[in-house]
Amino acid sequence: MSLADKVLAVNNDLPIRTDKPVHSGKVRSVYWLTEADSRRLIEEKGYDVAADAPLAIMVISDRISAFECIWHGEGDMRGVPGKGAALNAISNHWFKSFRENGLADSHILDIPHPFIWIVQKARPVMIEAICRQYITGSMWRAYSKGERNFCGIELPEGLTKDQKLPELLITPSTKGILEGIPGVPAVDDVNITRTNISDNYEAFNFKSVEDITYYEKLLKEGFNVISDALADVGQMFVDTKFEFGYVTDSKGQDKLIYMDEVGTPDSSRIWDTAAFDQGNVVENSKEGFRQQLLNHFPEPDILLNKNRMDERLALAEHNALPTSVLMSISETYLNIAEKITGEKIVLSANPKAEIVEILRNDYNLID
Repeated sequence: MSLADKVLAVNNDLPIRTDKPVHSGKVRSVYWLTEADSRRLIEEKGYDVAADAPLAIMVISDRISAFECIWHGEGDMRGVPGKGAALNAISNHWFKSFRENGLADSHILDIPHPFIWIVQKARPVMIEAICRQYITGSMWRAYSKGERNFCGIELPEGLTKDQKLPELLITPSTKGILEGIPGVPAVDDVNITRTNISDNYEAFNFKSVEDITYYEKLLKEGFNVISDALADVGQMFVDTKFEFGYVTDSKGQDKLIYMDEVGTPDSSRIWDTAAFDQGNVVENSKEGFRQQLLNHFPEPDILLNKNRMDERLALAEHNALPTSVLMSISETYLNIAEKITGEKIVLSANPKAEIVEILRNDYNLID
């Protein structure tokens, strides 16, 4: 079996029983279970959810996206070996840590296989909840152009690139296109302020104004749990994105939970502490891949300029990256996952076959 064959690139063609279209994102595909299967699993497995809660199988892939494009490599390698298993293992580890620290639950109910989660349907808060410990990325680009107000936060003069900020900052942006909110453009991923949120909390799907404070508490405490644990393994938690939503438990109580993924190389910047102390930034996250792409192509403006999206999509479609690039990213993901979890990430020779066998034999979800 070739290396390319071991990569799970297509994850929306599994024979999982469903009566709805499969939703396929850049990395994960979601199979919504039938009402009968959802009710059966809730009863059989004892999940702490309402008896009529919709459940789904969420299947991760090894695909890698950057600059809003999916990239591939030589030899028809359509993803990064080990990436999917590494991402899920990291998220599983942090979600468990959050529960152990008394923070909040996640949308995950069960983990039948390293590539899959059984999840409950959540009512998402329409915010990309971003937390920043250092000034880098988009915040630094804005600051370097003279902007001092970022998401309603006044930044002091004299900051330098990659410097630690005076305090942990919450810099939210919109999740999806939200219309009719005063002062918030109807475009995806636009920066917003806390005032925007508090003045229009229902438009962002918060149940109450008080829940805004609670989400900020979960955001900061979750960040600190991850940051402290990473420090113990010689890594710096630079910034990250959280997502939140509401679910209803078996007692009929609504609760705010963490959802999507947390503290992964896809959703965060993670730097090596020893290298940073020597004045160097070594990325242990997808940002390293982004930098490789910017250095690989002779015209990086195509990747950075949103007005050149057609050229960017063509670049990703018609250029197979060197195998060495994808394997270096594989090494980054596997190494950081093993540092975080303390366990070896074992790559499956045939993840699809394993998933089908488990979901057929243990969950009766394959006809």
